[in-house]
Amino acid sequence: MQPPHLHTSITYEAKPLKLRRLGIGSMDEVNGGIPPYSAAGFSGAGAGFGGYAPRLSKKNNGDWRFHATEFAKGVAELSVEFGKGCRDVVKQSVLRDDSFVVRSFGGPCRSACAKLKFLNEYLPEDRDLTHSWTVISVVFAVVVAVLFVTSESDTTAPLIQKLHINPPSATRILLPDGRHLAYQEQGVPSERARITLVASHSFLSSRLAGIPGIKASLLQEFGVRLVTYDLPGFGESDPHPGRNLESSAMDMLYLSYAVHITEKFWVVGYSTGSIHTWAALKYIPDRVAGAFIVAPWINPYEPGLNKAEKYRIWAKWTSKRKLMYFLTRKFPSFLPYFYRRSFLSGNLDQIDTWLSMSLGKRDKLMIEEVKYQDFWKRDLGESVRQGNVKPFVEEAILQVSNWGFTIGDLNVLKKRQGKGVILWLKSIYKRPREELTGFLGPIHIWQGMEDRVVPPSMSDYVQRVLPGAMVHKLLYEGHFTYFYFCDECHRQMLTTVFGNPQGPLPIKLDPAPIKLDSAPIENNNNNNNEEEETEETKEQEQQEEVQVSYSDNNSDITFL
Repeated sequence: MQPPHLHTSITYEAKPLKLRRLGIGSMDEVNGGIPPYSAAGFSGAGAGFGGYAPRLSKKNNGDWRFHATEFAKGVAELSVEFGKGCRDVVKQSVLRDDSFVVRSFGGPCRSACAKLKFLNEYLPEDRDLTHSWTVISVVFAVVVAVLFVTSESDTTAPLIQKLHINPPSATRILLPDGRHLAYQEQGVPSERARITLVASHSFLSSRLAGIPGIKASLLQEFGVRLVTYDLPGFGESDPHPGRNLESSAMDMLYLSYAVHITEKFWVVGYSTGSIHTWAALKYIPDRVAGAFIVAPWINPYEPGLNKAEKYRIWAKWTSKRKLMYFLTRKFPSFLPYFYRRSFLSGNLDQIDTWLSMSLGKRDKLMIEEVKYQDFWKRDLGESVRQGNVKPFVEEAILQVSNWGFTIGDLNVLKKRQGKGVILWLKSIYKRPREELTGFLGPIHIWQGMEDRVVPPSMSDYVQRVLPGAMVHKLLYEGHFTYFYFCDECHRQMLTTVFGNPQGPLPIKLDPAPIKLDSAPIENNNNNNNEEEETEETKEQEQQEEVQVSYSDNNSDITFL
């Protein structure tokens, strides 16, 4: 009798294998419709070895593409489900209100999202914000990675030129707040100046610019004294933290006193440096005789611009330049990164590359000339002499931020009288004198119609809000061609503003002679005869004293 456990049997029920999920009907279909154990399924070596050789039909020979597609779909579905599971795990464990991550980074993330909330306006209304920003972030990360790899693998970079900085050479004055301001003079001396020009420079420039390439003979012919200075933090001028356009106008005022400009002076502005010209017209109008500006800059975010003017201005700029203005206005803390990698890197490159300028044909030819290249190297080296990034950031912010005034405020208007009982009583006994506000002097503007750096729409806006300004439109001229190294252009500007040249002022002479006391000459030689005495007398009579009195401020100089 066998043990009970030996009588235990297991019965397996054979069921057909179902492969419909993978697109296979049954094993008969796999074997080409022939049962696996039929005699027709064996042949040749397979039959001798005891196996079988299935033959696939032509119909099933191309099903691998379908299988691959279904497999890819399955993997994608699994990936999505896996991602959802990970998201749920993160929400339930990491992103809880009492978790360490939320307590540490929740506040900064919420403030950052609040600042970036305005970007949602650029997304379509029917888009999910979470999905859209996820896609944008992934694409941005991929692009940055590709750019990084591409820049690392570039082995054909051109030879980098180093920037040369010359020794200090400026004359400096001490301002009331203890800062030093560097300046330079050209043209006739102060006592013979018929006209005095004070010029501020543009971004990435210095006092060496002034009116680039103007000849000393032309300044002498018109009797012009040209004074240029370095903005705070540029060149050899000390930085001024927290400066604004009003403080810039005050610097110009103190400079005029320091260099003995007793009469009203003219202010000169070019490109972005014209913001300091506008400031002088606003804050020190009593000291300014007039202004002439080439390529006048205005704030591209000026609320007074209409849609057509805004479109024509922004359409002239490259995408990178638009990005830099956007960063300057919204995220200025990013600017030092770009500046240190460009003009503060100690290397030398073209101005259109560093400032993302889109230049016309004539401007491109201009910046490739040898005389411009030599000027650009000297001017750039002087501009970045101190190597401090903060003054450049401050200057860039001034260009696109609120100026504290609008160009329309320069219009000549009657000053509004106050209201009240006291003013009414005063008006009974004394008629109030009408006072004017704005700038009373002439304003000349030159605008190149091919300028892509300061588009013509900016001067159109100035002409619209400031009808008294005289706008001279220059056909076929760009941003540099009319102002840089053009003798005929410089002569035209001076003639347009000041008329025919009259030369420097003559030296003022005092016709009244100064009497000098002359002591008699004693003859110590007792042995001289009467003939020698007679000869001395004749020589003294022949001597003539020429006495001229020249007055220079408080000093008298006598010429014999």
